Amino acid sequence: MASAPKDAKTTSAIVQSATMSSNEGSSELLHHPWTRAALPFVNGGLAGMTATAVIQPVDMVKVRLQLAGEGARTGPKPSALGVTRNIIASGKVLDLYTGLSAGLLRQVFYTTARLGFFETFMKNLNAKAKAKDQQVTFAQRAAAGLTAGGIAAMIGNPADLALIRMQSDGLKAPEARANYRGAFDALGRIARAEGVAGLWAGATPTVVRAMALNMGQLTFFSEAKSQLRQHTTLSTTSQTFAASAIAGFFASFLSLPFDFIKTRLQKQQKDASGKLPYKGLFDCARKVAKEEGWLRFYRGFGTYYVRIAPHAMVTLIVADYLNLVTK
Repeated sequence: MASAPKDAKTTSAIVQSATMSSNEGSSELLHHPWTRAALPFVNGGLAGMTATAVIQPVDMVKVRLQLAGEGARTGPKPSALGVTRNIIASGKVLDLYTGLSAGLLRQVFYTTARLGFFETFMKNLNAKAKAKDQQVTFAQRAAAGLTAGGIAAMIGNPADLALIRMQSDGLKAPEARANYRGAFDALGRIARAEGVAGLWAGATPTVVRAMALNMGQLTFFSEAKSQLRQHTTLSTTSQTFAASAIAGFFASFLSLPFDFIKTRLQKQQKDASGKLPYKGLFDCARKVAKEEGWLRFYRGFGTYYVRIAPHAMVTLIVADYLNLVTK
C-alpha cells in the first residue's frame, strides 16, 4: 500500500513531462520559419471568414441597393430597410445569406492574401526601420496597403464575381434566373458560358477598389494604432477598437465609388445581340455619371459603411488576437 503515493507521483511526473514535451513540440512548430511565414496568411483568412459570416446580410442589401435603378437618373430610390423587407417578404430570412459560400471562398483567397502580404511587408519595413533607428512612415504603410490590396484582388476576383452573380440573381425574372447551387457551381457555369477569362470580369475596378479599401483600412489602422500608442494612455484593446473604427470610415469613403462600378461590371451579362452594357471601368463611370448623376456613386453609403466598418473591425480585431496568441 505504501507504493501507492509513489505510483501517483510517478504518474504525475510522466504526465507533466509529456505535457512539457508537447508544449515544446508545439512551440517549435509554431516558431518554424515556414510556419512564421504562413501565419499572417492563415490568421488573415480566418479573420476575414469570421467577419464575412457576421456581415453577409448587410453585403446582400448593399449589392441590391447599388443595382436598383440602373440606367435611370430618376429611377427607384430604395432604402436599406425596404430592400431588407422585400428580400424577406419574397423568400425567407436565410435569403439574406445568399452567396455566403462565395463570400467565404472570396475571403479564403482575398483576405488571406491581403492581410498576409500586408503583415509580411510591414514586418520587413519595421525591421529595416528599426535597424536605422527610424519609424515606418505613413507613405510606406500606404504603399504596403496598396500593393497587398492589388495582389489580393487579382487572386480573389473569380470568387468575388461569383458572389455578385449569386446576389443579383434574385433581381431577374424567375424564368431568367440562374439559380446557382453554390460558389463552385457559379464559377463552373460562368467559366463554361463566358470562358475562363470571364472569371476576371471587372478585375480592373476590383483591383482599384481593393487598393483604395486597403489604403483606407490597413494603412489607417496601422497608422492610427501607432499614433494612439504614442499619444494616448488607452489600453491595447481600446486602441484596437478605436483604430479599427477610424480605418472603417476611410475604407468606406475611399472605396465606395470603385465598389459601385465593380458591382455594375460584374453583374452585367451580354444581351440578345451579344453586347455588354459597359465596355469597362471608365465607360461605366461615364455612363453612370451622365445618366444617373455623380451622387449615384455614393448611393447606399450608410449601408456600405455599416457593411465595411464592422467587417473591418471584426477582421482587424480577430487578426490582431490571432497574431497575439500565435506570437
